[in-house]
Amino acid sequence: MKRAYELMIIIDRDIPDADVADVMTRTEGMVTEEGGTIASTDNWGRRRFAYEINHKSEGTYVVWEIVTETAGLPVTERQLRLADDIVRHKLFRLPEKEAARRGLLGEATPVEAG
Repeated sequence: MKRAYELMIIIDRDIPDADVADVMTRTEGMVTEEGGTIASTDNWGRRRFAYEINHKSEGTYVVWEIVTETAGLPVTERQLRLADDIVRHKLFRLPEKEAARRGLLGEATPVEAG
């Protein structure tokens, strides 16, 4: 059964802008090695945090929409937790309705009233 996820990572501000693409490519590689398909990538760029995280005040945000049959992408999650150049990450499963609305799982089927 295919599932849709959204993955956000915050890349450490100390990583040069030239190396941000390498971190993104490495993360995409982790997802595809685990059987996932990248539906879209959205690089939000460098943003200021609302509060300090690990004595840092800003980082580069990147968001992916992922479709996979692997529940929770456990290997990717573990590697992201251990990565020194990633300040934070968040992976969550999109509700079926939202995934269908975004076109990740095919056509949305209308619900019958009654």
